[in-house]
Amino acid sequence: MDLVNADCILIMGSNMAENHPVGFRFVVEARERGAEVIHVDPRFTRTSASASRYVALRSGTDIVFLGALINHVLTGDRFLREYVRDFTNGPVILPEDYVDAEDNDGLFSGFVADTTEAVPVVGPGDAAPHGEPAPGGDGTGRYDPAAAHWGYGERAPAGPGYGIERDPAMEHPRCVLQVLRRHFARYTPELVERVCGTPRAEFEAVARALVENSGPERTTALCYAVGWTQQSTGPQIIRAAAILQLLLGNMGRPGGGILALRGHASIQGSTDIPTLSDLLPGYLPQPLAGGPHADLAAYCAAVQQPRGVWWSAPSYIVSLLTAWYGDAGGADHGYRWLAKRTGDHTEQAAFADMLAGRVKGYLLLGQNPAAGNTNSALVREALKRLDWMVVRDLFETETASFWSKAPGADPTTIGTEVILMPAAASAEKDGTFTNTMRLLQWHEKAVDPPGDARSESWFMYHLGRRLKELYADSTLERDRPLQALTWDYAAHSPTRFRIADEPDVERVLAEINGWQVGDGGARGAQLTDFGELRDDGSTACGAWIYCGVMPAGGRNLAAARDPSGPTHRGWGFAWPR
Repeated sequence: MDLVNADCILIMGSNMAENHPVGFRFVVEARERGAEVIHVDPRFTRTSASASRYVALRSGTDIVFLGALINHVLTGDRFLREYVRDFTNGPVILPEDYVDAEDNDGLFSGFVADTTEAVPVVGPGDAAPHGEPAPGGDGTGRYDPAAAHWGYGERAPAGPGYGIERDPAMEHPRCVLQVLRRHFARYTPELVERVCGTPRAEFEAVARALVENSGPERTTALCYAVGWTQQSTGPQIIRAAAILQLLLGNMGRPGGGILALRGHASIQGSTDIPTLSDLLPGYLPQPLAGGPHADLAAYCAAVQQPRGVWWSAPSYIVSLLTAWYGDAGGADHGYRWLAKRTGDHTEQAAFADMLAGRVKGYLLLGQNPAAGNTNSALVREALKRLDWMVVRDLFETETASFWSKAPGADPTTIGTEVILMPAAASAEKDGTFTNTMRLLQWHEKAVDPPGDARSESWFMYHLGRRLKELYADSTLERDRPLQALTWDYAAHSPTRFRIADEPDVERVLAEINGWQVGDGGARGAQLTDFGELRDDGSTACGAWIYCGVMPAGGRNLAAARDPSGPTHRGWGFAWPR
């Protein structure tokens, strides 16, 4: 909703009007207040029709367009100098051994040649993985943590050239600003015309609009969606957008920033409390096996950063472990029990492992890879190699029916046991949505789901409860994490609804918020802010970024419904606080 404060809004990689209509209402309001709305896209869509200016470009050339905007800002000294000097790394002097791509045949300094070769698709029993080995791999599926290089979960370097040696005038040839000048000098209006197909006059009109609507008194916002993220250079495109907005002084100011638009109800929520193989809640990295994350101390040393919110990373991980395992975790709070990454555990790698016979079972919630993933033919072939697959969805998807309804499928030749378990829709369960602007909003159950359909919380709670009962008497060390796992989301019996064993999801939200841990592990007062988190086991918190959503007193702030006031801070719970 901060978009209403923008003087200019640039939308790229998104048909916002059709795919994000609730957010687009604020774009329309900003335009009616006098803001210039610019849509740069290969297609003329309803967003284009609602914009003040539509500019066409060829598919896949966004990074050239953005690079030319950066060059336009730099060559005319049109950037907000005081902002860049005081709030960015523009004045930082890079080490003498830094080499820019333009001086090194397109490669930046620090590049290490990859000598591994892609491994062909393999069948059951073969050792090698499908596709390129993960970092640290040796091409046989084995993982060597000493050889791995991971960009996330490693501590940022400190010392000369990394925040210590600075040139406030930003004239030193090796300061970041001057390196940017040289690097982006190649992105000219002529290059835009040739590569993007955008006439120079139209490009320059966009460049002028951004500069004229950025500065001490004005701000420009930038909105993007999967039209950027699903390009092979998606991260570089988004980084270029960040560079542009920092140069113009538009980050962290009303009506500024960069909005990564979310197209479904809680995609942001499934990022914050992640469904990704490389993350823990609150964007903590999932530990690696050995190497930089060998134990809790090593993990904290790697993840903790010298400044900013990540300075408190040890408090975040210890509080998370305390929420999961209580005082049963011992000296390392249960860190030894966390699953460790041994290579590539992403979805595409899982299908390769199915083909290789290494994955025998698959639990699928809310996804339809047989229709939505890259190379659906390979996905369906991989699913045939499974022993079993459980699909939870609102209806029978292409994945659930791959064994019988896919083109050419012969059920007599497919041994995969497929179990389809009906799921509840959002109106049939309590819980939260987290939207594009990181606003948690509570939704209340309106009706029971039909028949045997159940919510995800029901499914996971009772699955966990049954597993804990099954392994309660085990003496094996490998079963200790399951035995120690806290699982006190007691089912309640609502009088209005038929389903009486639904878990209390507000108890889940209370755990995510966090609490003070008393003597003997007793549960104390709810926390009110992530600044209260500690790394000694005296606090528990399921996700540090959501700390404060259910503070002391037990009020569910995600259910707050007071829209009064200019900032609407009484509606839902927004992070960062």
